[in-house]
Amino acid sequence: MVKKSEGETDIDNRLLSTSMKKKEIKHYTKSSMLVFFLKGSKRWFALSILAAFLLTSMEMLIPQIISFTVDHVLGSEEMDVSPFVASLIEKLGGVERLADSLWILALAIGIVGLFSALGKYINMYANAKASESMMLHMRKSIFSHLQKLPYSWHSKNQTGDIIQRSTSDVDTIRNFVSEQLTSVFRIVVLISFSLFCMFSMHTMLAIISACFIPIVLGYSTIFRAKIAHYFEECDENEGVLSTIAQENLTGVRVVRAFGREAYEKERFEKQNQHYTNAWIKFCRILNIFWMSGDLISAIQVMTIIVSGAILGANGQLTEGTFIAFVSYNSMLVWPVRQLGRVLSEMSKAGVSIDRIRAIMNAEPEANDATATPSLSGDIVFSHVSYAYEKVPVLEDVSFTVKGGSVLGILGSTGAGKSTLMYLLDRLLELEQGSITIGGVDIRDIDRVYLRKNIGIVLQEPYLFSRTIGENITITQDHTTPEDLARVTETACLDDTIEGMTEGYDTMVGERGVTLSGGQKQRTAIARMLLQNAPIMIFDDSLSAVDAVTDAKIRELLSRHFGSATVVLISHRITTLMQADHILVMDQGKIAEEGCHKDLLAQGGIYSQIFALQSADAQSRKED
Repeated sequence: MVKKSEGETDIDNRLLSTSMKKKEIKHYTKSSMLVFFLKGSKRWFALSILAAFLLTSMEMLIPQIISFTVDHVLGSEEMDVSPFVASLIEKLGGVERLADSLWILALAIGIVGLFSALGKYINMYANAKASESMMLHMRKSIFSHLQKLPYSWHSKNQTGDIIQRSTSDVDTIRNFVSEQLTSVFRIVVLISFSLFCMFSMHTMLAIISACFIPIVLGYSTIFRAKIAHYFEECDENEGVLSTIAQENLTGVRVVRAFGREAYEKERFEKQNQHYTNAWIKFCRILNIFWMSGDLISAIQVMTIIVSGAILGANGQLTEGTFIAFVSYNSMLVWPVRQLGRVLSEMSKAGVSIDRIRAIMNAEPEANDATATPSLSGDIVFSHVSYAYEKVPVLEDVSFTVKGGSVLGILGSTGAGKSTLMYLLDRLLELEQGSITIGGVDIRDIDRVYLRKNIGIVLQEPYLFSRTIGENITITQDHTTPEDLARVTETACLDDTIEGMTEGYDTMVGERGVTLSGGQKQRTAIARMLLQNAPIMIFDDSLSAVDAVTDAKIRELLSRHFGSATVVLISHRITTLMQADHILVMDQGKIAEEGCHKDLLAQGGIYSQIFALQSADAQSRKED
């Protein structure tokens, strides 16, 4: 039997209420967006940075020990060290003792190496912990915010692109922070300490080495803008490719039904080639960038070695100092190049942050209303008008649905039938006019409470890739077997479930692909009935059900849920003819209204459609 569901998630969509206080709206800049995502992982990143300091300090000590050994222990150079180091050497027995016991110096290098390894372990562990915590917070925040965005936002943004932003762009930011941003502190220490040691050894040689730093930073800055441009192009093309793949995978039945596999394959390959070409261009820029870095680094190392050799031959540089200087110069080459890489990676991360900011800065639905009245009263639409992208869909619509009655709505495609219900449920925000339930304006009713008490079944219901039982019970935290049996019987789904090998535990596949259109609609009806909402809306949700089952469902609905206010939207007059009141919509206006008998007597649109459908039914019966 069915275990439970995920409870209710606020994935309904709506526009931001104009009464929402401005200070409650978050508009992130790049820096504030990054700070927000670092919430909960700052301490781990701080520990990683401290460990990097330890690692760097230990690495800097080794060339000093080697230089001291070559010049003063093995060589005969006069010792010129700090008082602390001189005192330590005296405690160890002096230079003569160290010359006889080189193992002491080897042990010192080993101890420094041990601390270096410890620092590296802590650095990598803390960094991994911090980056994964950051990823967890980013995914959670983005997904949570996406669920609060209005229906209008989702209708304007492609699912594949949203997925790409929530995955690839998130990963790009994580990599930048964990691999580049945290290394900045270590880079600064390495550069500072290396330059300090090099200037203390030989000023002229240090100046020659330092001259290469602005060169590296200069060409890195030049390449940064190019890298950002090409990476943004790659990112956007990946979003398009993801959208094509997502649409084809979810619409595979449509593609195959119309034999469009070859067309869709060509479409995918064309975009895939475009995406690949964009990455090739991007990699070409990166190759030039890194080639330039390798060339300049090689020139720097060669210049220092040649200059140091000349100085050493002239007696201006000792062997130990030369070895230490070359070591520090090698240490300087990496952080300077790494700093250039940070600049290039920063441009990529900046593009990704901007794409995620577009989501996080999108204004969510406001739930500033607090009223929770009974919703069993009359529903009144008063002079309601609405437009999609400035195209009028509803024009000055007014009508009343008596509490506990059944309203039928008939109309051609695009007449505004579904829009009326989206406005009632506040999936769309009312622009002109008013809608009240029991005398209370819906804008004054708590939005979550309103939606919990309005059940909607769409013509094309969405089923999740779960069991049929989980799809039915997803609207409730706890469901008894009796309740489940009652709603499945009312939706005429009980025979279908009994015929399944695993009953309620049968997987329905993505979007309910293993079920027929009628079975999916009846599953959605059962799911909605489980809400036991005082207002039930059937938006052409019986279109895939045969006439006999249609009549049976309506009869069972009347028997078990007779006190609810029911709205039936349908193209089939037999579905609507028993309604207490029927509206005929035409081009966003109410063309006719009344009961079935009155509308037939008027001889208008309703009567004509009834005659056509009756003739068609008679023809099929004769056949």
